[in-house]
Amino acid sequence: MKKNALLTLVCSLVLSFSHSLTAQNWLRYPSISPDGKTIVFTYKGDLWKVAAAGGAATPLTLHEAHDFMPLWSKDGKTIAFASDRFGNFDVYTIAAEGGEAKRLTFHSANEFPYEFSVDNQSVVFGSSRQDVATNRQFPTGYMPELYSVSIKGGRVKQVFSTPAEDVKYNRDGSKMVYHDKKGQENPWRKHHTSSVARDIWIFDTKTQKHTKLTTFAGEDRNPIFADNDKSLF
Repeated sequence: MKKNALLTLVCSLVLSFSHSLTAQNWLRYPSISPDGKTIVFTYKGDLWKVAAAGGAATPLTLHEAHDFMPLWSKDGKTIAFASDRFGNFDVYTIAAEGGEAKRLTFHSANEFPYEFSVDNQSVVFGSSRQDVATNRQFPTGYMPELYSVSIKGGRVKQVFSTPAEDVKYNRDGSKMVYHDKKGQENPWRKHHTSSVARDIWIFDTKTQKHTKLTTFAGEDRNPIFADNDKSLF
């Protein structure tokens, strides 16, 4: 199935599932498996799986805490997600077939996963932990930094001190696409246009250069690579 057709299917599935539900029960954060056969999404604070072709959805997590923002590893074996099982949101992983969740981060700040590394050995996530002294940006809790952590846990590494959200790598890891964050704005606000509207950037991991790709006055968000890394959605 072609990527754009699959994306259309995901939107149709989520909209159809959500049609009869109240607002607090919306199905959100759909994530497509690398082989395009399975979708993991959030419903009522748990993760659920459903075939991309449709059918019955089955729970992947069942916990009194709020589990959301699932994302697949490149090999389709592991799913990372955020959960507030210990008060604030931390990054967890779970096998794609289910099982016991593993906690990867332990900081008191909220942490939200964005992407697996190309070798599946780490998870890139956003959190407002600590700005570096050389950063000109005023330190504030709503302007996150970018970090990575091993899938085995352990010490966290800061990738950027400047905000970069919804990060996605290309296939060989040489490029990273993301949207910025210029100020405090509700991401669910419709038709938002202002000086803090998000834009799309691409980062070259070899040259360490950031390049801005969009200049639209409204929101440009949630980029992903497509067409063998030749274009972006």
